[in-house]
Amino acid sequence: MTPAQTPTKRLKLAGVVTIYRKYAHPQHIIDRFNEGYGWNGAWHRPDMDIVSLYVDQRGEDDLTQERVDRHPGMKLCSTIEEALTLGTGKLAVDGVFVVAEHGTYPLNTNGIMMRPHYEFFKAITNVFRASGRSVPYFNDKELSWKWEWSKQMVDTARELNFPLQGGSSLAVTWRIPSVEFPLGAVTQEALSIGYGGMTSYDFHGLETLQCMVERRKGGESGVEWVQTYQGDAFWKAHEEGLWSKSLFNAALSRSSTVAPASPTFTNTFPTLEQLKKLVSKPVAYHYKHRDGLFSTMMLMDGLVRDFTFAAHIEGQSRPFSTQMYLPMPDGRTTLASFFSPLVNNAEQMFLTRKAQYPVERSLLTSGLLIAGVDSAIAGKRLDTPHLAAVTYQPNPASTFWRS
Repeated sequence: MTPAQTPTKRLKLAGVVTIYRKYAHPQHIIDRFNEGYGWNGAWHRPDMDIVSLYVDQRGEDDLTQERVDRHPGMKLCSTIEEALTLGTGKLAVDGVFVVAEHGTYPLNTNGIMMRPHYEFFKAITNVFRASGRSVPYFNDKELSWKWEWSKQMVDTARELNFPLQGGSSLAVTWRIPSVEFPLGAVTQEALSIGYGGMTSYDFHGLETLQCMVERRKGGESGVEWVQTYQGDAFWKAHEEGLWSKSLFNAALSRSSTVAPASPTFTNTFPTLEQLKKLVSKPVAYHYKHRDGLFSTMMLMDGLVRDFTFAAHIEGQSRPFSTQMYLPMPDGRTTLASFFSPLVNNAEQMFLTRKAQYPVERSLLTSGLLIAGVDSAIAGKRLDTPHLAAVTYQPNPASTFWRS
């Protein structure tokens, strides 16, 4: 990532978050803007200040007041409008970021938490409209739990002409090995292996795939259909070779956290029977892109605790593969440093007023998550004409963290 020029004045940011507690996404992001973070061998302090903060839910473990006392220039606001206008009646900040990953919100009928990304977005863009101008907008993780709202967010950003940048750390963190998917490469199949459950960590697995395959020849062509496999149906599809076993093996071999198949071993490759014992609830979102690419996102909770990727690339004799490195606190790290490249890319967007990667990636992954859950509930393949319409070109530059 190329650093943007230092602005002549420090930018003013508004933060709109669901909660503010230790280890939650808002803490990782807000603290980096306020305190700085390690970046390429130096302690980097952003050329911008959070001047206002709206926190939707506050509990016993809330950090809001402690942080506001520490940073008196960060005004705690009772409404989103106040956070953006600072009481002036018009937009008074240079950028806004939304972090709605955590909190207590109801579930929809499909079990997806109805996090208020869209409600926050509407309140923010209402201020944009009333003020007659817009500012860059960063949205952590998915756009919305509802497809129509996700699409409307992207459409509104285009209408009001402001950069909208979304997604999580998966696309921008370190990789082991430190490799980029070759721009313009021809590929027919790709696969990711991750952990966690549907309606949450599936987004990370989908983003692991999409940030890679969007760089293939022709760019992203859209997704025709999605089918979810769980339990016995997953194992049957795996045994029958619905997805490439060589890609599965390559992706699994990139993991640093494979669970031992036997208590006396730390370094064995599990057999199929051992996989079945380790993974009680396997999940795969298997889907076809309009250009013929097949992608498979797997959640293998109990087997791994990281995210890996593999693809067959034309002209390469072995699968292209890597791990998206996420050193999680409070085990291998205290810092959750994978949030640093996420914040740095947001900084570059605020400074340049240009999204560092296409928001269509977040739109497609948000839609794939919803479609994957819908397919699981329906128990069959679902056509996705709305996702077939999501076509875009990647940023030719590479935006993941190298150090």
